[in-house]
Amino acid sequence: MRKLSVILLSLVSVCLLSTFAYAKIGVGVGTGKIVVNDILKPGQIYILPSLTVLNTGDEKSTYKVSISYHENQPELMPSQDLFQFSPETFELAPGDAKVVNIKLNLPLKIEPGKYFAYLEASPTATAETSAGTSIGVAAAAKLYFEIAPANIFQAIYYKLVSLWILYSPWSLRVTIFIGLIIAVLLLRKFLNINISLRKKDE
Repeated sequence: MRKLSVILLSLVSVCLLSTFAYAKIGVGVGTGKIVVNDILKPGQIYILPSLTVLNTGDEKSTYKVSISYHENQPELMPSQDLFQFSPETFELAPGDAKVVNIKLNLPLKIEPGKYFAYLEASPTATAETSAGTSIGVAAAAKLYFEIAPANIFQAIYYKLVSLWILYSPWSLRVTIFIGLIIAVLLLRKFLNINISLRKKDE
């Protein structure tokens, strides 16, 4: 009877430890799908809707957001380096949430068409089971967007417009400053020509 009690107690302990190991690290996202309705243009920088990441586990963890894909998906796959997440990594206590801002920077040359990717939130550390094996914990939102075809001149134009909007009002100040420098240089050159002509006339 005593041996049976010890065995039962051991089994209960193993089950509790296993459950605790699975429940230690958790993650969730605040939205299931992000659809960009506007057709995007090469060379532009876009601010996508933000993603809320939640700690659904029972311990403090460090999290990140990355890009993943569906196997054999019909849509094009945007590369990881097109995206900038802010913050890149962050800590969350149990039950806390963090809003991650997402910037999409399209290069001048990119294949037009429909794109799809998962915005995947995950802990930077993997959870371990009582058996010592690691498990990946992640939650993701679906991202859909489309890129229109454009030639290199249109792409350069869109990139400049996008940078102007993104860095405004500094973009306006820098442009005014450069314009003033050009105006001063032209004015000095014009005055030098006038002075030279007057000297010759005299």
